Amino acid sequence: MPEPSIDAAWLAERIGDRSARGIASAMTDLIRRGDIPAGIRLPTVRALAAVLEVSPATVADAWSTLRRHRVVSAQRRRGTVVVGPPSVPHPVRYERIGDFGGRPAIDLAIAAPDPALLPPLEKALAAAAHAERLNDYARETITPRLRRAVEPTWPFPAEGWLVAGGGYEGVQLVCQTAALPGDRIAVEDPTGARLLDILEALGADVIPVACDREGPIPASLAGALATNPAAFVYQPRAHTPCGHSLSRERAAALAALLAPTSTLAVEDDGLGEAAATPPVSVGEHLPAQTVLVRSFSKSHGPDLRIAVLGGAGDTIERVRVLRSFGTGWTSRILQDALAHLLEDPGSRAAVDHARTVYARRREGLAAALTTRGIPTANEDGLMLWVPVADESAALVTLAAHGVAAVPGSRYQVRPSAPHLRVATGQLTDDPVRQTEIADLIARAAASPGGFDAHV
Repeated sequence: MPEPSIDAAWLAERIGDRSARGIASAMTDLIRRGDIPAGIRLPTVRALAAVLEVSPATVADAWSTLRRHRVVSAQRRRGTVVVGPPSVPHPVRYERIGDFGGRPAIDLAIAAPDPALLPPLEKALAAAAHAERLNDYARETITPRLRRAVEPTWPFPAEGWLVAGGGYEGVQLVCQTAALPGDRIAVEDPTGARLLDILEALGADVIPVACDREGPIPASLAGALATNPAAFVYQPRAHTPCGHSLSRERAAALAALLAPTSTLAVEDDGLGEAAATPPVSVGEHLPAQTVLVRSFSKSHGPDLRIAVLGGAGDTIERVRVLRSFGTGWTSRILQDALAHLLEDPGSRAAVDHARTVYARRREGLAAALTTRGIPTANEDGLMLWVPVADESAALVTLAAHGVAAVPGSRYQVRPSAPHLRVATGQLTDDPVRQTEIADLIARAAASPGGFDAHV
């Protein structure tokens, strides 16, 4: 039975404006009204162009617009197929994380900071509320006080500065200004699930770069750079989910590869000052080709909603212009509250203490898993990257015992060895409970022919 498809002549009768924009608009209206149902195959580019008496390139441009908005999908054997009306893309990888049908007894899915270890905000907010120029509509990319607080800690001299509403918003804005839909963006593999969602929503063609314990592998980056990506997004320390950090030798090697290209280096420092590893940056070698996005959510408080962007001046300016269409600037109260925390000795001591506790919890669980035959290699961060025999079986086993974790496939560009990502930042300090958790993870990781977990 032939597959249902739309007749080119029927479709042409319903298209008035025969420009690429007009064709895309008419198609969207027809799909939104239900005149063209989801799942139906569209005419070929050449067939519709012939009836409309336009060039095939015009129809191809219209189809490209519809694909970017996920109204249609290009499928090799079926051709171009209608998906449905325009919709807001959902962060599929991130939204599925932690959706276990109820609140688990032990939540190892969300790699969040421990609220008890964050520095208190009361004095910082009170001090910031008396700052100058409050309630002024002047758009300030970064307050003078916050810049004075962060600039001495920046690993390279930044040409431009800007504050965004969190680390992922900062990375999203940089990528959105650096790349057009369809452009290539190179990323570590594995990498943050939310980053992959962001790049998919931007319509980027993701190019994976393999990593080891010192960061992105130069040979793999060289292969990715051969495709001329607009940007290379990577984590300089406390990598999610593998916990490695960039060595100085590796940073120099990556910089040597990036230098002769136009590829922007985007550093996603998600853990920021809560990381145990000092910052190392490619920007030390390529300051005009690097943007560092440092989040302060996990170190100083997620409700501050602040990440600082510092680096290549032209990129920072493009982000500033793009942001002017929306919020325009981040609250000066929040910026100066963060500046107070960065300057306050008591707050700095609280962050230092949290860093020590996070390391103890991560290393404690890692040591317990090692004794049970489950190797992990995370050297920093709020999680462990746990190898398992089968992701689905491991998740089911944990869920049966009231434990939530995250499938490693959510973090992979190209699915490889199965893993779970296990959050450690809010682990209990009770040694008995820690032993129980390690036993459960080891049991979940094991299967016939898999790991020999002695539980």
